Amino acid sequence: MELRTLRYFVTVAEEHHFGRAAARLHMSQPPLSRAIQRLERDLGVALLHRGTTRVTLTQAGVIMLKEARTLLRQADQMRVRVVAAAGPAALTIGMLADSADLGVSRLAAVYRQEHPDVEVLIRESPLDDPTCGLRAGLVDVALTRGPFDEAGLAVRGLRTDRVGALLRADDALARRDSLELADLAGRRWFRFPEGTDPAWQSYWNGGEPREGPVVRAVQECVQAVLWNGTVGMTLIGHPQPEELAVIPLTDMPPNRVVAAWNEEDTNPLIRSFVQLAQATYREVSSMGIPS
Repeated sequence: MELRTLRYFVTVAEEHHFGRAAARLHMSQPPLSRAIQRLERDLGVALLHRGTTRVTLTQAGVIMLKEARTLLRQADQMRVRVVAAAGPAALTIGMLADSADLGVSRLAAVYRQEHPDVEVLIRESPLDDPTCGLRAGLVDVALTRGPFDEAGLAVRGLRTDRVGALLRADDALARRDSLELADLAGRRWFRFPEGTDPAWQSYWNGGEPREGPVVRAVQECVQAVLWNGTVGMTLIGHPQPEELAVIPLTDMPPNRVVAAWNEEDTNPLIRSFVQLAQATYREVSSMGIPS
């Protein structure tokens, strides 16, 4: 039983779909299907229920997923320890200049417990660089939000968060229980500088070109609304001054928290970080801890 095959199985189990799993693994679907079939033959049990649109786990598959994740995690930890034994080990993590995600605090504690000898360096990035320095080679891995151009990057989803319109509390729209993007037509929005990733800019501007002040940090967004009555989008549940209100936008898709790194980078510290991030965010979500 090869570690590579176990990674294949875990990816299929997480994606619930062979096609999406193959795309994530950068391989075609037929060899992925054959690898899972060989694994099932070797074990003598069926691990997956193969539906027409979705793959689900059998009872044996549920156990296999838990054990496979444990084995892969141990293998990654072994690689990290070997690298650390060769000299001081360090990992540079890029993050957006928005530290309101409580999942980060939990992840920091878990990572330090697992890798006490690894020095972690944090680089905060302004809002106009959603990849947090990856493209410029300033960080090893980014803990960030989508969407952005993923060309040349490996990206793993960690969680999704609902978004809403950020308004002054005395704005007439702030009395509504929910809004649609059309309700904000004609309003001035805060927006990001020219040259910002188009996918990122489009999402946070509701899919349309907007007019309004240029911002680079979360506090600049807040101040644009407070001082000018500008509108924009933010995450539901994040604390705001009492002078502001966040009203859910019913026609906006949720925003993804992701880990991203250069797909050709084989640094075991990165793989271990991503595995721990996925496990930690699953745990936080299952406990119902707010983001």
